[in-house]
Amino acid sequence: MSRPRRPTPARNRRRTGPSADEGELRIIGGDWRSRVLRFPDEGGVRPTPARIRETLFNWLQFKVPGSRCLDLFSGSGVLGLEALSRGSREVTFVDHTPALARALRDNLRKLGSEDGRVECVDVQAFLQNRTGEDYDILFMDAPFHQGWLELLIPLIEENGWIGTGSRVYLEYESDRVAPSVPARWHLHRQKQAGQVTYALYHIVDAQAGLSE
Repeated sequence: MSRPRRPTPARNRRRTGPSADEGELRIIGGDWRSRVLRFPDEGGVRPTPARIRETLFNWLQFKVPGSRCLDLFSGSGVLGLEALSRGSREVTFVDHTPALARALRDNLRKLGSEDGRVECVDVQAFLQNRTGEDYDILFMDAPFHQGWLELLIPLIEENGWIGTGSRVYLEYESDRVAPSVPARWHLHRQKQAGQVTYALYHIVDAQAGLSE
């Protein structure tokens, strides 16, 4: 007669889901497709849903490979991670919450990526200190109802974070009017999903009116 199996001690049991103080995301495309990552439930983080990500990266499919990306208010890092998974050569993640920044660095290590850089700093302070070349793609999923778009869009434009041919992705609450953007920001695509409006802008040559 076979012996009954001993229960696995609690400390050695494999965890099958996130704890109450964790969130979970699944990468939906590229080399890391279906990889599941966890992040702390800090700072009101709300990762962009999979259906919105699928639409966004369909819009960007020919722009992502080889691109330099900037992920502002990165939170879980899901947008930048999707970009890296799909062939971006470099992503800078910016979030002021230390626990989220640590989790992002840990997740990049788990994925074996050396192409992501995490900046644990206030987004406004980061944008005020301009160094280096502009980015090909800029993601900004800012906290809702706090006036971030009005504050930061001028900094993005005036401090040279983007150039002709760049793409800028914004998420904002659907119950507000569309943000005011510079003349060279041409609306490329826009959709609504529940309480979220998401839009992709194409930066064109301000003088010639032509994009690269």
